[in-house]
Amino acid sequence: MDYSPEQNGRVFFGAWVEIENSEGEQLTFRIVGPDEIYGRNDYISIDAPMARALIKKQVDDEVQVPTPTGMKEWWINKIWYPQAKS
Repeated sequence: MDYSPEQNGRVFFGAWVEIENSEGEQLTFRIVGPDEIYGRNDYISIDAPMARALIKKQVDDEVQVPTPTGMKEWWINKIWYPQAKS
């Protein structure tokens, strides 16, 4: 996947994201295609509710994520993209 400068500072496909909730729990993962997640606990599918909630958000944004036990709130701490290979 090629990185585009328009993505800078926002969450899009291919982004690594670090998030935190009010209990201080932190998660770090990369948003990828559904066929890329197998065998990786640090990748989530672009189709997952968490990924859909994060798309186009930026650092310090609050996101509401639907879960089986109700809505959960997370804050975005960091967003980065892998360096493109030359």
